[in-house]
Amino acid sequence: MYHNPVLLEACMEGLKLQTGGVYVDVTFGGGGHSRRILESDIKQLVAFDQDEDAHANAINDERFLLVKQNFKYLKNFLRLHNINEIDGLLADLGVSSHQFDAGERGFSIRFDGPLDLRMDQKNPLSAAKLLETYSEEKLSDVFYFYGELHTARKIASTIVKYRAEKNIETTFELKECLNRLAPRGAENKFFAQVFQALRIEVNDELEALKTMLAQATEMLKPGGRLVVISYHSLEDRLVKNFIRSGNFEGVLHKDFYGNVQAPLVAVSRKAIVPSEDEIAQNSRARSAKLRIAEKK
Repeated sequence: MYHNPVLLEACMEGLKLQTGGVYVDVTFGGGGHSRRILESDIKQLVAFDQDEDAHANAINDERFLLVKQNFKYLKNFLRLHNINEIDGLLADLGVSSHQFDAGERGFSIRFDGPLDLRMDQKNPLSAAKLLETYSEEKLSDVFYFYGELHTARKIASTIVKYRAEKNIETTFELKECLNRLAPRGAENKFFAQVFQALRIEVNDELEALKTMLAQATEMLKPGGRLVVISYHSLEDRLVKNFIRSGNFEGVLHKDFYGNVQAPLVAVSRKAIVPSEDEIAQNSRARSAKLRIAEKK
């Protein structure tokens, strides 16, 4: 089941859809944002999704093209289809409701299933494989940097001791392994951070995001819009820094006159967040932050 697209109206306003424009949706999923874009009198919409399941939602419209690839290959595939510039790009990052609800994909802590967590089923590295093969030090880094877990070392050593007896292959086996480390009353948050860390590492999400943002900026026309929804601070920080400074560290480079040397300018000073009503209707929206930028 693919749920309602998050912050739909704000995204459409942010894209500032132009008649005859060319747009890209790099996170097609259930196609909710894409369908809405196609209600406008645009020339073309190119969507990307590496997840096999999303392709069942392809839209029958001659202006629509769905590319079965990771969005880090954005520029290559646009060029392949003779597109050299675009009017706007939308990215709704994170995991789709459908992926969370498919227990066999291992994205959700609610269901027992194979510890998979791959967005692209052709990726040889599943979460189970990662837990079986990574060194204790490497595991610790994954949980510390991508899960922002202060007990990362303890988590890594617990996994290494556990796997000496048996491999961790399912969602519930991982929860059983780490149960005693989960803080009382905050178990769900703890496991959400553990799973987030594994998912980011398995799918190389942050590097893919950086690559996509740099390519998107290159492909946007002057005045073109970049619209990005993120769901955790690691993604949001990268997006915010990149819009503000043109780099991912957030370091401002200024010209002789003191003007910031960055290709984009933020359209709204602060991130846009969903209303209480939207959160009540769609729990996935709770942590969403929308940032909009325009190419100078």
